[in-house]
Amino acid sequence: MPRILLADDHVLMRRGMRSLLETEEDWEVCGEAATGREAVELAVNLKPDIAVLDLSMPELNGLEAAREILQKAPQTEVLIFTMHETEELMREVLASGARGCVLKTDIEQHLVAAVRAVLQHSLYFSSKASQTLKGVLNKDGGDPDTPDALTEREREIVQLLAQAKSNKEIAAALDISVRTVETHRATIMRKLEINSIVELVHYAVRKKLIEIKDVK
Repeated sequence: MPRILLADDHVLMRRGMRSLLETEEDWEVCGEAATGREAVELAVNLKPDIAVLDLSMPELNGLEAAREILQKAPQTEVLIFTMHETEELMREVLASGARGCVLKTDIEQHLVAAVRAVLQHSLYFSSKASQTLKGVLNKDGGDPDTPDALTEREREIVQLLAQAKSNKEIAAALDISVRTVETHRATIMRKLEINSIVELVHYAVRKKLIEIKDVK
């Protein structure tokens, strides 16, 4: 049963999102927060599967709360919702470790699909946010079809890492040892000249190893 934490400083917004989410069988809204700080505390205590955070909240904004939640409750995925879809914001959403972004104007049509995708460790950016993000990634990374030096096995591992799989889970999926996964991971980072999983997610999206899910 997926457990969901909602955070927004407006009671009516939380109530509306809860109503949408609880139409899904077996989904449970396990907590509600009115501030970013409260969202972090509830995530640590309740250990939800996903935290759905408003970008603009008192005490901590959604991106700051996302970073703290992913550090203190790493089993929790994060989805951001906002009024805006600027390129700078899309970069910040990915850099925070959040798995998706839904515009407030898209919540009724996209919230359930976004939560479902993020629970599966996929990226989800709704409508205009998706197009803005794709533009950002192409600007940052050049031609997404440019060949690179990764082997087929390394590309498989990149895909699984970008889906938030642990080294142990990757080893089981590919029937190899954890030590071998760690070696591949180090080689991948060196070849791509990157230093974080966030950068690896950017790469995986540019190379179409993982899909940004959205509904046009």
